[in-house]
Amino acid sequence: MNALRIYAIFLRQFYLNRRSVGRIFGFFYWTTLDLLLWGLIMIYISRLGTSNFAFAAVILGTIILWNFLTRIQHGITVSFLEDTWTRNFINLFSSPLTLAEYATGLVLTSLTTALISVIFMAGLAWFLFAYNIFQYGFMLLPLITILFVFGWALGLFTTAIILRLGPSSEILAWSIPALLGPISGVFYPISTLPVVVQKIAAFIPVSHVFEGMRQVVLTGSFDAGRLILAGVLSFVFFLAAYWFLVRSYRRVLRLGLFIRFMTD
Repeated sequence: MNALRIYAIFLRQFYLNRRSVGRIFGFFYWTTLDLLLWGLIMIYISRLGTSNFAFAAVILGTIILWNFLTRIQHGITVSFLEDTWTRNFINLFSSPLTLAEYATGLVLTSLTTALISVIFMAGLAWFLFAYNIFQYGFMLLPLITILFVFGWALGLFTTAIILRLGPSSEILAWSIPALLGPISGVFYPISTLPVVVQKIAAFIPVSHVFEGMRQVVLTGSFDAGRLILAGVLSFVFFLAAYWFLVRSYRRVLRLGLFIRFMTD
């Protein structure tokens, strides 16, 4: 891989973001909306006398980390979609740019945009609700790392599907994270799910992340084995997603299906 070409992809996305008020606005709009909505709900429940600090801490922490995951996934998938919307995708691969370099550039882009969003959201949560995301201590580092890797896996996997099915399947960029949330125990313990779904959730890395987060808040301890399992699963999903992306790219190239991204 050529580091200069990877940097070129990253720099291109940086300049596109910097020149677009809509893109910059998008970094903060949905995260702010979610935080305000759930934060006000927590205040309301607290006033009813049916909540406590731990419950509010769990919910607000969950919102921040879940938005972090979706920003990572969107940072890859939506950047890819924008290349197809502008009919620029074929132009990029008419150059010496390789698929690995392109994917790495999008990963770096998602890393940057996700960090900007989560820092902003954490600051807003502290300012509005006196919520400190750093209460998790050093546990925050492995939690974020796992979300990073799994978010990249989701982004690459979604991109691969859109490559295979064509631009008409772009709705998957937004629907896959939405479908993942209910079965991975994001806002509630895995034990509340049906037994069959619990077995599925055991193989989803984010379910272990959010279970671990709740455990830290409620008990002050964590299950190291659960986090190690989540890390291994995230890495396996990432490798599988990249393999699927390569296969999809080669298939599209072999069958001459790139033309769909010029005409659809």
